[in-house]
Amino acid sequence: MAKDESHFMNLPPKTILLIPVYNEQASIVRLLEEIRIHLPDTPVCFINDASSDSTATVLRQSGCLFLNLPCNLGVGGAMQTGFRYALEQGYDYAIRLDGDGQHPPGECEKLIERIRLGDVDMVVGSRFLGDRSYTSTWFRQAGIFGLAMALSLVCRRRITDPTSGFQMVNRAVMYYFAHQYPGEYPEPESLALLSRQGYRVCEVPTIFRPRAQGKSSIRKWGTLFYMFKVGIALVVDRFRAVDSRFDRRNVEVSI
Repeated sequence: MAKDESHFMNLPPKTILLIPVYNEQASIVRLLEEIRIHLPDTPVCFINDASSDSTATVLRQSGCLFLNLPCNLGVGGAMQTGFRYALEQGYDYAIRLDGDGQHPPGECEKLIERIRLGDVDMVVGSRFLGDRSYTSTWFRQAGIFGLAMALSLVCRRRITDPTSGFQMVNRAVMYYFAHQYPGEYPEPESLALLSRQGYRVCEVPTIFRPRAQGKSSIRKWGTLFYMFKVGIALVVDRFRAVDSRFDRRNVEVSI
């Protein structure tokens, strides 16, 4: 059964799953079980961002590959570490799943089918396309909507889910992210930076789930403040010179 589902997903060769985790001891086992059902034999690399709970122990007992960071770098630093690993190991594609269980492994099929068309460099799973079954607080939805409008103007195309971490990238984006990746606001900033460097990005509708365990660290008014800070960061990014070394066309030649 598992083999049939893997074939149905039509997974490209040399694809790795990158999963950043911080204090996700309660979510890892279930996530791995789902991955083994929907994406059997697919290489998985967890990036443990110096968790203070038993995350490292659970990962070690599971027998899966994981990178153990000596200090907390945040999701941006953790993902840059993962992209560097994937690049050095020769992978052509990477799928990012969050370790809290919000991204169902079975939904990876939608990202895979889209990137296989070959006309985009990154596919983002969006909660706000299609049936929009995802629900959240009014504060969070208002903040995301405002940020989506701002980012759509910056990127000159419609963005619906600027904070989604459910992504699939090709080797060109992997190379760029391995060298330059936003540390504090990686999801929205990376979309803006990719747009400036000439990379092709699109969204596909995907289903998200509530966190399996724990709660988000951003609450109520903190959500709007977070979105305001991201907006400022996007403005600052616009005044930074574009690094021609990481222009999409130059990267494709160098890799």
